Amino acid sequence: MSIHRATAVHGTRMALLKRGSDVCHDVTAKRQIPSRAEAREELRLGFVPLTDAAPLIMAHEAGIFKKYGLNVRLSRELGWATIRDKVIYRELDGAHAVAGMPFAATLGLGAIPCDCLTALVLNLHGDAITLSNELWRRGVRDGETLRAEIVRVRRDRPLTLGVVFRFSSHHFLLRAWLRKSGVNPDTDVRIVVVPPPQMVASLKAGHLDGFCAGEPWNSVALEADAGWCAAASAEVAPGHAEKVFMVTHQFVEQRSAEHLAMVAALLEACEYCQNPDHRSEVVATLARREYVGVPSALLRRGLEGRFPFGHGQVRVVPEFNVFNELHANIPSADKAAWVLRHLRELHPHATPSARDTSLATRVFRDDLFEQALRLHVGDGLLPVSENDARSPVNLIPAY
Repeated sequence: MSIHRATAVHGTRMALLKRGSDVCHDVTAKRQIPSRAEAREELRLGFVPLTDAAPLIMAHEAGIFKKYGLNVRLSRELGWATIRDKVIYRELDGAHAVAGMPFAATLGLGAIPCDCLTALVLNLHGDAITLSNELWRRGVRDGETLRAEIVRVRRDRPLTLGVVFRFSSHHFLLRAWLRKSGVNPDTDVRIVVVPPPQMVASLKAGHLDGFCAGEPWNSVALEADAGWCAAASAEVAPGHAEKVFMVTHQFVEQRSAEHLAMVAALLEACEYCQNPDHRSEVVATLARREYVGVPSALLRRGLEGRFPFGHGQVRVVPEFNVFNELHANIPSADKAAWVLRHLRELHPHATPSARDTSLATRVFRDDLFEQALRLHVGDGLLPVSENDARSPVNLIPAY
């Protein structure tokens, strides 16, 4: 077995452990992928041009969706509000989405209520906080010096910082980073929503003093001499869920086989994107105009661990973006709890359903992940005998 394939199994070992040896029996069953007739109808999946859209893009480009009997068309969207609305109104069957979106949609925060869920976390981390070069010229170097500058200019011009979506990890991360430095995110600064591809232009024009966004837009800001990075999300909140694959409950009920096949295909694509042997291919594909449309050299920065922060600073952040390690893909209770804690902080007077203890398990569906994992592990690439020393369960390190 290849090291890569073994690593992929380790990355999902908690889901395998949950059911123990039953998993090995289940994966010997015939793969429940859609038949050609079932998969004939086109599935429309949306993404926003970001490095962490790679699993959807590579599942399409590398033929992984087809391997699972799926007929998929990808749709590039400008921002997260468009993704949310198109999923809710069934213009998209599923989408690359910020981790808070399925909860916000289910609770009706910012839009009409629509029960949504995820059975797959696409990646951990991948974001950074970028501040303007004008702030650098004024002596800002970190959160503490930013606080001093905020105090100095508060009466003249409060600082404006951008996030990509109100209910995104970017907003949660920025607020946490500010608060750690003694900055009140509700009263000391102005936080506005800007679509990811428009962040750099807004920073360069002076409309923003900084932003929190996913790659490659931090690297693009550095390359344009518009800003510098103050922190990576892996440093601010290690292990946080970043993007998920979002669908509606209705879609799962009506097209369950196709949904599981999509999750299994995307899980395989996450493994594919994590493998360093595929990095050049992934970067070259993302660089294409129809996908992210940013030079390969900038896209590569967020995938290699050595990340330029600007002004001569290069830091090693080995887990800057994680597609398939550290139990990344499991929509677990702890990942859901992190999202819900921050959502409740933003909306302390939200509807009682936001306090419902079952909300986490209704939206982050590790049970559906397990079913898709069996489908994926049962693709013939792994031995499945319970007694085989190389079987998935026996490859799981003991705790």
